[in-house]
Amino acid sequence: MQSTAFIVFHSAATPCAEPAGLRRTLAAAGHAVIKEQSFERAGRNGARWEVTGTVRQLRALVNPLDNLLARSEDLELRTSAIAVVPAALVRAKKLLLVMDVDSTLIKQEVIELLAAHAGREAEVAAVTEAAMRGELDFAASLHARVATLAGLDAEVIDAVRGRLELSDGAAELIAAFKAAGHHVAVVSGGFAQILDPLAAELGLDFARANDLVIVDGKLTGMVNGQVVDRAYKEVMLRTWARELGVDMEHTIAAGDGANDLDMVGAAGLGVAFNAKPLLREAADARIDLPRLDIIADLVGIS
Repeated sequence: MQSTAFIVFHSAATPCAEPAGLRRTLAAAGHAVIKEQSFERAGRNGARWEVTGTVRQLRALVNPLDNLLARSEDLELRTSAIAVVPAALVRAKKLLLVMDVDSTLIKQEVIELLAAHAGREAEVAAVTEAAMRGELDFAASLHARVATLAGLDAEVIDAVRGRLELSDGAAELIAAFKAAGHHVAVVSGGFAQILDPLAAELGLDFARANDLVIVDGKLTGMVNGQVVDRAYKEVMLRTWARELGVDMEHTIAAGDGANDLDMVGAAGLGVAFNAKPLLREAADARIDLPRLDIIADLVGIS
């Protein structure tokens, strides 16, 4: 049976123009487009082509074109993207999507919201930014940032939880995956006291984050147990896939920073969502538009 994969492109432009030279490039290399499907969604338009060839062959052709788009001086082109998605992933009856939380599932960085209550937001934000660029050890940076919270009333957790904003398309993405019989989980370098109620509200299958130590109603500036760093995120992706009986080739991982590198690299499809350069370069697909539900477009879930 002939190997195929899916090429998916999307753009904020209306209509979404076929990437220049894509069809010619494929044909010149001996690949045929055997099925085409256009889609129009909130905030973007695009198309999904089923193409003959292996994922490796097609990425060798498509990735240079996507890199050209990413470096374009034209904002409309720069936020367009092309990705190759394995056919096995699109056709899987059961998928597992695992997402980062801060700046992925939600628009904010929770630790910065907490630090604002201690008057340390700018300081903590600078450390967070460096950690997400991969310039600092995440566990060490987390301990340093959490230490700035020492002495805060635990009530700030409720105040911060009330300020959370889901990324555009996040609720729609989760609903689409769940309606199709798939599984969704989140793993975060943030905090369980913030994440667990949100995960329950969204109906997620699993959620894992760091546990803030609270004594006598005050934050101590410490966390309990294993820090959720990049290695641990991959462990959770593999653990949940095993518990659900989902093959790793049928998993999707999405994030925005260096702390997501391992799980994005291990998943059947790794997605960089408005990500730092280190993760963008490592991911299988990039999303540079503010719509998280583009992930559903990538794997053909409407």
